[in-house]
Amino acid sequence: MTRNSTLHIIFALLIGLGLGIAYSWFLSPVTYVDANPSILRADFKDQYRIAIAASYQSTQDLARAQARLILLGDADPIGALSAQAQQMLAAGEPFEKVRPLAQLATDLQVGYVSNPNTPTPLPTSFSTPQVESTVEVTETIIPVTEEAQATSIPTLFFEQTPLIPTFSETITPRPTSTINPVISIPFTLVGQESFCEPSQPALMQLMFMDSRRNQVAGVEIIVTWNQGEDRFFTGFKPELGNGYADFVMQADTIYNIRVVTGGSSVSNVFAETCTEPNGFQYLGGILLTFQQP
Repeated sequence: MTRNSTLHIIFALLIGLGLGIAYSWFLSPVTYVDANPSILRADFKDQYRIAIAASYQSTQDLARAQARLILLGDADPIGALSAQAQQMLAAGEPFEKVRPLAQLATDLQVGYVSNPNTPTPLPTSFSTPQVESTVEVTETIIPVTEEAQATSIPTLFFEQTPLIPTFSETITPRPTSTINPVISIPFTLVGQESFCEPSQPALMQLMFMDSRRNQVAGVEIIVTWNQGEDRFFTGFKPELGNGYADFVMQADTIYNIRVVTGGSSVSNVFAETCTEPNGFQYLGGILLTFQQP
């Protein structure tokens, strides 16, 4: 009798569990309304960042973009933007799609809008009516007798013919917002320095500046070697500088660098060997500095 009672209880619990699952999954599933973006799945968060960056590119409201990013709950919002931009580039996404993410990360790092929209004069149209009219005066003198001559008055008839008004319309261009493109002035190599840093072995560092020594983001760089090719852009590590980019070199490999913006190139770049006082050897790094004239 005790065994049958136990089986009945277990059977009832299983039935109740099954009914509860069926009710929660099919009859009344959980519906999220106005949920916090921080609970979104990782891929949905990526889409949310893309939407924030696109909105910022249009409005350039840095405070609002920062407030929206905080809702995602990222420990490092700037790092998350930069990492997503690099992942998109690695996946073959076009740079024009990645640029808003990189630009937002850069502006959040420096704390201001670094590439503001430039408005052009808005078109205004106005009409100036010009009316021309002529007045034709016809004087008719009616003969009168001597008795009425003293009181007769000439009669004047006025005939006015208005002309159709003519309108002259002046149209000036309507203001539009344009995004400043990356400056296409060629970059020149102004510095090449090797360095030994055990924490960053074989690291090729590149820095790009304009004529005023302001760092330039969005510069496309192509590095080629016998075994392959890599393509990347400046500005994806704003914590190191808007004009900064890097590349990890391999031993016994010679690299050629081509700057797409302006067509500059550097050949025969390789990692030199560094030796510590204790005899430990590792590959050193190299810093290449480019500047516009």
